[in-house]
Amino acid sequence: MAITLLSHEVSDLCIGKPPLRCLSAVTATVADAIAALKSSDDPFLSLWSCNHDETNDDDDNKKCDCECLGKICMADVICYLSKFDNKVLSLYSAFNASVSVLLPKCRSIVVHVQSSCKLAKAIDLITGGAQNLIVPIQTKRGQHKVPTRNAVVSLTTTTTTHKNSRQFCWITQEDIIRFFLGSISVFSPLTSMSISELGVINSTRAFLAVDYYSSAASAITAISLAIANNISVLVVDGGCDVVEYPRIALIGEILPMTLACCDETAAAAVATLSAGELVTYIEGSGPLESHVRVVRNRLEEKGMVGLISLVDSLSGSSLSDEESPTGRTKSYGRSVSRAARMARKSVAIVCNRESSLMAVMIQAIAHRVSYVWVVDEDGCFIGMVTFVDILKLFRVFLDD
Repeated sequence: MAITLLSHEVSDLCIGKPPLRCLSAVTATVADAIAALKSSDDPFLSLWSCNHDETNDDDDNKKCDCECLGKICMADVICYLSKFDNKVLSLYSAFNASVSVLLPKCRSIVVHVQSSCKLAKAIDLITGGAQNLIVPIQTKRGQHKVPTRNAVVSLTTTTTTHKNSRQFCWITQEDIIRFFLGSISVFSPLTSMSISELGVINSTRAFLAVDYYSSAASAITAISLAIANNISVLVVDGGCDVVEYPRIALIGEILPMTLACCDETAAAAVATLSAGELVTYIEGSGPLESHVRVVRNRLEEKGMVGLISLVDSLSGSSLSDEESPTGRTKSYGRSVSRAARMARKSVAIVCNRESSLMAVMIQAIAHRVSYVWVVDEDGCFIGMVTFVDILKLFRVFLDD
């Protein structure tokens, strides 16, 4: 059974997956990315090296040289825009910049594989640092796709179809973990053992943390790294150095997926609020009107006229907290999936040393994250368990 599992092809994990929403890194701008993200239920957008011009789709002799360069989300946009705080003109130039400025410096997080790639190879790529495996969607020979309303996105710069009508999807760490859950009995008795017994608590890696009272702007680099590494930034009390302060109390976390559910006005919050205030600002179904007023007042104090114009241009409601039924702003809402909305929380996802491996896996999947923080009985930080750590364990177990 173990051999059978590893011999599966990644195409088996692609069944039912929708084609990727794509944007051309050649022609698209940051403004195009914002519009595409707002119109999509998927919080992520893939950027490609090709120009998605469908005028050449019928030319079968042309080589399909489309390459996925990486993925972006609204959190990338927010971190980028929060740096443009001086003049309105500089903010406009930020919107007109090439979308490629949003790409992470590390290109290895996105890797192309063939649909025939074995699961064993896919696991090796994931544990080696890849976050997403780009897989071509297979169609039966002679089968012609019938054009549908959803075949091409309304934005001319965005499409799900590449040259020669090829389409792609991607495989994530969560996809492989979910696949293994379908045959979880194979991994007995590992799944019933504690994460401490199995030695999967990672306490040596460089964790991303920020003090509750430090500025959110100081955490921009950490947030960008968290996006690239599919984790979050811890909000802690009493320091950020886990080595120097081995007993740190976790207060919450800045989860990129939570930030990705905001609109671009959250850049003003990042530029003006503390890390702790940002956690409160982005949680729930949108910031309170009182929070928005605090952000705008601080923008005026700092003379950040560019971000003031951004907040004012997207402010869709003048209701006060008392007048609004929920006290939340109307301009914050975005068309995001239910799975993405589930991630909008501030309380860190934690377990303890004695939690079973199965419990930790289910906990992470339920919250749509790829990790769980491990704390002691006092709620102090110990380490974390990630899907990568679990996949490494499963890989060794299946090999043996």
